[in-house]
Amino acid sequence: MQIILLTHERELERPTNTGKLALEGDTGATVRRLVWQRTAPDPGLLETLQQPGCGLVYPQSEMPGEAASALSLAECETFVLLDGTWQEARKMFNRSPYLKPLPSVELAAERPSQFTLRRNQRDGGLCTVECIIEILRAKGRADMADALETRFLAFLGR
Repeated sequence: MQIILLTHERELERPTNTGKLALEGDTGATVRRLVWQRTAPDPGLLETLQQPGCGLVYPQSEMPGEAASALSLAECETFVLLDGTWQEARKMFNRSPYLKPLPSVELAAERPSQFTLRRNQRDGGLCTVECIIEILRAKGRADMADALETRFLAFLGR
């Protein structure tokens, strides 16, 4: 299993970035970060996006009508997450033609987001690390998900 954080450049300097929590710990998955480039995307990323079992963790309802189909969590082995604010993620998706053909992978979170460090959060949305926690749980890696959630709650100061 592979998780790619496609990170907005502004997110790299934010103290509220949660993607770094997954990069710091052992999640049992390959988690790597690529900085989003609208006009010059990483060639390795473009190659990865062509592979079967690759999906974009992004709400299907946010995708345009001609968007690609959905991919189940069970079928997905490479998860691409847009790491930024909701507004930045929307812009990243809309300005990146190479993301549009990807099937979406939607997460069914069992509880609301715990992330309260930013304003203008999307109702029902999860922050980056919460998405990774849900992916790990869905893929049968509950111990790793629990360890990451413990780090996340400590990050939130709880």
